[in-house]
Amino acid sequence: MEFFVDTANLAQISEAASMGILDGVTTNPSLMAKEGITGVENIKAHYKKICDLVPGGAISAEVLSTEYSAMVEEGKELAALNPQIVVKVPITSDGLRAIKTFTDMGIRTNCTLVFSAAQALLAAKAGATYVSPFLGRLDDIDADGLELISQIRQVYDNYRIETKILGASIRNVKHIMGCAMLGADVVTAPLASIKAMLNHPLTDSGLKKFVEDARKMQ
Repeated sequence: MEFFVDTANLAQISEAASMGILDGVTTNPSLMAKEGITGVENIKAHYKKICDLVPGGAISAEVLSTEYSAMVEEGKELAALNPQIVVKVPITSDGLRAIKTFTDMGIRTNCTLVFSAAQALLAAKAGATYVSPFLGRLDDIDADGLELISQIRQVYDNYRIETKILGASIRNVKHIMGCAMLGADVVTAPLASIKAMLNHPLTDSGLKKFVEDARKMQ
């Protein structure tokens, strides 16, 4: 399973890359705004910086437009920034049309804001490279985000669909490991959630004892 970090923060991206586990980055307008990145040209420059921090990694860059023609023009500009760019498009009628156009042009896409297996199937039919089901937001309304991963995996396996399932809106280690056990191809998570995977009380106590014993040997 591939690991993406869900942020626009360059320090966090650099830290994740230094851990040796980073395969890509996802961003969205909200994450850009959180870092104070505004304006089209500043956003484009920031994407270039992210690409430089993750050589060869897939970097999802989201279109801000909602109408087909504008999506296509914006997506073409984003894809031209760097071959690593994956154009992120919402699951709407215009979005599906844009995904099909990008696919025909050889531009990779990430279909976002997916909340049902039906939406995921349509995205795959249009040629999406990745489909991003939002686990945490489903959990917020008392639905089961991980169950959606299971449903999409079954549908895709039934028809040998090659679109990658990218678990998004990850909130915790349970989400990450659930995605891993259910066969998601990718997870994108905040760095804090990824680092939380390292935590176990027996690791902490065992390391403490190793250090204490090592000091006795000096």
